[in-house]
Amino acid sequence: MTQTIHNISVIICAYDEGRWSILNDAITSVQQQIPPPSEIIVVIDHNSPLLERVRAHIPGVIAIENAESRGLSGARNSGIAIANGEVIVFLDDDAVVTPGWLTLLCEEFAAPQVLGVGGAILPLWSAPTPGWFPEEFYWVVGCTYQGMPLMKATVRNLIGANMSFRREIFKAIGGFRHGIGRVGTLPVGCEETELCIRVRQHWPEGVFQYQPEARVLHHVPESRTRWRYFWTRCYAEGLSKAIVARYVGTKDGLASERAYTLRVLPRGVIRGLMDTLLRGDLTGIMRAGTIMAGLAVTMLGYLAGRISPLVAKPQATRS
Repeated sequence: MTQTIHNISVIICAYDEGRWSILNDAITSVQQQIPPPSEIIVVIDHNSPLLERVRAHIPGVIAIENAESRGLSGARNSGIAIANGEVIVFLDDDAVVTPGWLTLLCEEFAAPQVLGVGGAILPLWSAPTPGWFPEEFYWVVGCTYQGMPLMKATVRNLIGANMSFRREIFKAIGGFRHGIGRVGTLPVGCEETELCIRVRQHWPEGVFQYQPEARVLHHVPESRTRWRYFWTRCYAEGLSKAIVARYVGTKDGLASERAYTLRVLPRGVIRGLMDTLLRGDLTGIMRAGTIMAGLAVTMLGYLAGRISPLVAKPQATRS
């Protein structure tokens, strides 16, 4: 009989019946972990037919409805509310995990100062990777991007598709904030960034660990490889960063972004230009241009968010 990893809850949030096949793949990949988690909780975001379908056709999971307002933050909070694990792991419904993923995440919690652990998120492209798409902007499609550590390291925040936390942090400071995270296909985010910063402000001696060997493969549909999605996602990221900065302060809210903007992006522009000048790769200059344009659009979104009345009054977290 396979031994279970005790006190580990894996939460997968879903909202769209059109993603049924990849949701099944995500759940199956977790169930095949050796050892498996003690429970898998599937939270359905205000879609009763999908909830009934999961309950009827996917055995071995706990299927519940999002009990809070529509959106990823509410769905995650609903899963946290019923989870029994001392460590709570989050996986996107369009990602599949690799062998050893869960063990690699959980091993890091042996250190008492570790509050949460995240792993690498590798893109699984549905269409050929666009030549103009720079790796520095893989965060646009929810994946690990150029500039993140190549080896195990401490980080400011984890990425939502592949992250885990000690349960006690939610008891102490509440859950994910509403008004930041994704709602349906609206390409906003940063709810996990705000949570991680809030946690570190509460426990300044604690750390978040990045373990790149704990890998997941994240589906990237063709619709997310188009220019329109890229610009929309960059602008939404700027808006989200403005909201986060208002909650946790500009210094903490933009600390990692400053280093990314001043170090990672200039290197990416130079690399793209060199690919064209030295190797004759014409897509190199396109990647360099995309980096500059993506930064400009993100900054535009941030500035719009800072002056928008929609972010003037922070909303309270829900426990």
